[in-house]
Amino acid sequence: MPDKLKILPQELRENADPEEAIRPMPWLAAVVAVGMVIFGIVYLLMNPAIERTDLGDMRTVADLRPTAQAAVPGAAVDGGAIFAANCAACHQANGQGLPGVFPPLAGSEWVVGDPKVLANILLHGVSGKIEVAGQSFDGMMPPFPQLSDAEIAGVLTHIRSTWGNQAEAISADFIASEREAGSERTTPFEGGEALKALIK
Repeated sequence: MPDKLKILPQELRENADPEEAIRPMPWLAAVVAVGMVIFGIVYLLMNPAIERTDLGDMRTVADLRPTAQAAVPGAAVDGGAIFAANCAACHQANGQGLPGVFPPLAGSEWVVGDPKVLANILLHGVSGKIEVAGQSFDGMMPPFPQLSDAEIAGVLTHIRSTWGNQAEAISADFIASEREAGSERTTPFEGGEALKALIK
């Protein structure tokens, strides 16, 4: 008969082969999980707030959309704010403009002069050569017909009474009359000479 099988020392160092088995959840973890579920159910049943429908943010998407505010006739217009939004980028916040590029409004004879000229500059724009406060400019001033009569009157009144300028205020009715008078005009005025022709 063959000798009994001997277990070699090398085999003793080997780990046991893995066996497929079901490892149950540790009892402590199971108790905690069940306890949390029971606590949640009891809390929801005993909390009276669950039955209230007036809690929380009840707004709809329509409520969150901004509503357009209709212009109120006769409402005050902030000429300074209109200037900052539409004019300051070129004429600068201090009204000094940029030498050789954008004419100054401070000390400008066009600003404190006949309001008819100033109104038409805003309504129709001006391009070409124009002399302002002793400096020559040759550029393009775009029109702002999208502004209301009150807004144009407000911004013109602002620049006529700021940076040392002193001239009377301009009314929205005056702007409306100038807008109507020039309703057929589709191009900017060509330089300072064309503007001067308005008051000849």
